[in-house]
Amino acid sequence: MSGPNGRTTLLRCERLDRWFGGVHAVDGVDLEVATGSLHAIIGPNGSGKTTLFNLITGHTRPHGGRVWFADRDVTGLPYHRVVRLGIAKSYQITTVFQSLSVFENVRIAAQSARWPYTFWLPASRLRDASRLAEQTLERVGLQHRRRELAGNLSHGELRHLDLAIALATRPKLLLLDEPTAGMSPAETEATVQLIQDLRRDLTVVMIEHKMDVVLRIAERITVLNFGVKLFEGTPEEVRGHPRVQEVYLQGAL
Repeated sequence: MSGPNGRTTLLRCERLDRWFGGVHAVDGVDLEVATGSLHAIIGPNGSGKTTLFNLITGHTRPHGGRVWFADRDVTGLPYHRVVRLGIAKSYQITTVFQSLSVFENVRIAAQSARWPYTFWLPASRLRDASRLAEQTLERVGLQHRRRELAGNLSHGELRHLDLAIALATRPKLLLLDEPTAGMSPAETEATVQLIQDLRRDLTVVMIEHKMDVVLRIAERITVLNFGVKLFEGTPEEVRGHPRVQEVYLQGAL
């Protein structure tokens, strides 16, 4: 199936719904993400962005609608199955094993996704997982910190380690939940460059509040407000949309 700009559609969400008590967190949201694109999702706090991610990855089951990935219905599948199909997520709140080394964090991710039935083997025999972990650390710029305990990393390094853990599963689709949150300008720039590099062989969907970052690197932007898709278009179209300016951009730029 063709997606935006004539490319094949990798991810398709149809009329997704999710309630939390009396709150309609995601209200009939449609989304199409083209293969090889960088698609941003923006909106005020509480607009349903993270809930939408959780519906895609199986962390949360929808009350209505479907999720299709590579023409396969993945609605409500548990996260470990979704990961093995080729979807990975980098978390807004970094979740790593603080007492393990940087390398061990990434090797465990590689092993769990691609070699899940080798838990009884000694680490020294997991050569493929170790090789993938080394390659992934080099890609995110943490190879020089491979022996360091994860708990000793800076905030920016922790965010890159969390990204490496996601990349070690060899995803086709990478979901980034506020990848530059809390970063300094220098850390933000390094992360932007890394995300742009990842686009060479990955499809990326990103939640991000730094609008200078979104408008600079996203090909297409979906705007959510109170769980509803308010608008979708190119960065230029989003920037010039009166309703988007009213509910979000004036306070974000």
